[in-house]
Amino acid sequence: MADDWKGKLISYFEESRIIQTSIMETLDNFNHFCEFVVEPAFEALSEELLQFKIKTKLMRVKGRSIAIRINFAGSRIDNFYYIISLPKKSFELKLSLKIKGRRDKKGPYQEKVEPFMNDVEYSDILNLDRNDLIQDAIEHYRDFNFEAIARG
Repeated sequence: MADDWKGKLISYFEESRIIQTSIMETLDNFNHFCEFVVEPAFEALSEELLQFKIKTKLMRVKGRSIAIRINFAGSRIDNFYYIISLPKKSFELKLSLKIKGRRDKKGPYQEKVEPFMNDVEYSDILNLDRNDLIQDAIEHYRDFNFEAIARG
């Protein structure tokens, strides 16, 4: 009984190691997801938006977030941001989505944060393909801009 603390100490260090390993694996998975799913999806969406004279920019902070900025048609002024983030020290792919934009070229930014693809389990994030992501981004972009038109 007196040596029970030694077992607890060993257990603590093992659990700590497991958590650190999980954090590193999650970070690797997020970077993999960004490189092989998100970037190709944003690039394909960008190409299509050019047909409507809408320019975009891809932005990435490795290990933290990836975003697409969509400008107003025929303008250099930003209209909409779709930002996928991995919270610090995450040990699972529990991503967040920030939607940020302005309703007109001189208007203030509005933003909201929500879980990324709320109907997709964390364990299934890596199984998404670029079309799933493109559809989600378009849905958010459409909803944001339709709401701006309705309030306009």
